[in-house]
Amino acid sequence: MKQILRGTAILLCLLCSALATAAIEVPSAQVPTSVDRAIRSSFKLSRPDIELESITASAVEGIFEVKVQGGPVLYTSADGQHFILGDMYAAAANGFVNLAERAREGDRAQLMASVDLEDMIIFSPQQLPAKATVMVFTDVDCFYCQKLHKEIPDLNRIGIEVRYLAYPRAGVGSDSYKKIASAWCSLDRQATLTRLKNRQSVATNVCPDNPVASQFDLGQKVGVSGTPALVTPEGRLFPGYMPALRMASVLGVEVDPIIAAQLQQKEDAQTKK
Repeated sequence: MKQILRGTAILLCLLCSALATAAIEVPSAQVPTSVDRAIRSSFKLSRPDIELESITASAVEGIFEVKVQGGPVLYTSADGQHFILGDMYAAAANGFVNLAERAREGDRAQLMASVDLEDMIIFSPQQLPAKATVMVFTDVDCFYCQKLHKEIPDLNRIGIEVRYLAYPRAGVGSDSYKKIASAWCSLDRQATLTRLKNRQSVATNVCPDNPVASQFDLGQKVGVSGTPALVTPEGRLFPGYMPALRMASVLGVEVDPIIAAQLQQKEDAQTKK
């Protein structure tokens, strides 16, 4: 049993160390009309309720990538009679590469780019332009969202701009929705959001044109399953809380050694609590 667990852990480490930027060639040739028709016909016959958004060539000859509308990516045979549900990986020289996730990143980046900056609550560093930007789907009642919010001064200090989008986990119309919508409807969004993250009460103020519902829907489209959820402009999704130094590393931001030492000392002190 221990050997099985150890083997599983090693595989997970290998997968987690994969670099999404590795150079993997994916065929760009157009899918033959006969193949496209065969796959669509087979799926329609088996599940007429499913709509296929696109069919493209995969990295493996004879296997095609099928994107289900509002659903997952499948890998199917040319006749559409057999398919695999799950991510496809490539064995690159510097690690395993999740090809399906790389495709999702492109779609995710496009969706995130469509959000108006005025519809986000943004905390920017004093020195602009920022060295990096991260978009965060957040819920005011989430402990780790509150913990991440306490990192804002440090994130801004090292040049990272934080752009908040609303994601009330309990859903639209819930108490969490009313709280976070009140921040978006406030004249001072930053201050109101900070009060809520500090578990302070604010007057309920749900304006009719607030973007919370649309951002909640966007979060579901880009794969958010919990909060906080961090998304880079390139479409990379990182679920969960991340301290300032680790976020800087993920975003490729160089931190002054003195500041880095201070942040590390602060993080170590919090870990001991």
